[in-house]
Amino acid sequence: MKAIVELLEAHAFFHGLEPAQIRLIAGCGQMRHYATDAFLGREGTSADVFFVIRRGRVAIETHVPGRAAVTLETLQENEIAGWSWLFPPYRWMFDIRAVKPTSVIALDGKCLRSKCEADHELGYRLMQRFSSIMIARLQAARMQVLDVYGRGLTAPAGDR
Repeated sequence: MKAIVELLEAHAFFHGLEPAQIRLIAGCGQMRHYATDAFLGREGTSADVFFVIRRGRVAIETHVPGRAAVTLETLQENEIAGWSWLFPPYRWMFDIRAVKPTSVIALDGKCLRSKCEADHELGYRLMQRFSSIMIARLQAARMQVLDVYGRGLTAPAGDR
């Protein structure tokens, strides 16, 4: 099995980081496995990790009052799940649930925050990468909300 540092070096999310920075990040990582329907993170609970999905698939979900959980986005191999570890109060904004058996590299957020505090360049470079992920997730949430609440609405007479 490849070492975490080798896996991160090969991953597009980490391209452009210095080898020493990747080694620092890898030092905060561990391999984890989740069964189908296991939660990697629960909305509102402590967010202390993010995930590099190696195999499997996860759903980013939220709860809509009076309805079942709504899937905002489904992520698979080589995608990143979780950005809530980066911003106070460090609480999950959404649920992350395995929709099939999933293997990840779990990167400890508290460990990474301390390393980013010591190396502001690393913090800046991670913030750049995570801001792209956040924008994509918020856009997916927006589209889902439009879909959920837009059903059954009719267009104004001039738009028909």
